[in-house]
Amino acid sequence: DAVLAEFLRGLIAVMLSLAVYYRLGLWLAGVNFALPVGLLTGLLIFIPYVGYTLGLALAVLVALLQFEGFGPLIGVAVVYGFGQVLEGFVLTPWLVGNRIGLHPLAVIFALLAFGQLFGFFGILLALPASAALLVALREISASYLNSRFYRGEEPRP
Repeated sequence: DAVLAEFLRGLIAVMLSLAVYYRLGLWLAGVNFALPVGLLTGLLIFIPYVGYTLGLALAVLVALLQFEGFGPLIGVAVVYGFGQVLEGFVLTPWLVGNRIGLHPLAVIFALLAFGQLFGFFGILLALPASAALLVALREISASYLNSRFYRGEEPRP
């Protein structure tokens, strides 16, 4: 239960961080309605691919409707490209991985491996499953280290 609670806290921290990032990034790129589009993108990011894609499509649509050339459109591409890197390689490993006890590289590996093996649902389940596996391995390791076998004692008859 504690691992799941920490996972959710970390995920909420990632969502809020990305909402602020996308809002500021779109505002700096000169996109109208940067506040609602940025907040929506950040808050929907918990749905892998869907949240990002919906936010990107909405931002591109707003940029195209501004009729101010390619500046806002290029800005949207840069903001969302960097946002994807920021989420995948910085925010999720540090904010979620540290909370559930996984090293940031283990988080990246888990997301890649589970995504490759199980697709969309693998990405959704990668961190909770990895955290559960980590807890199980810690329990097994502690049990082994406290066992008579490890200490070299003779078994009882």
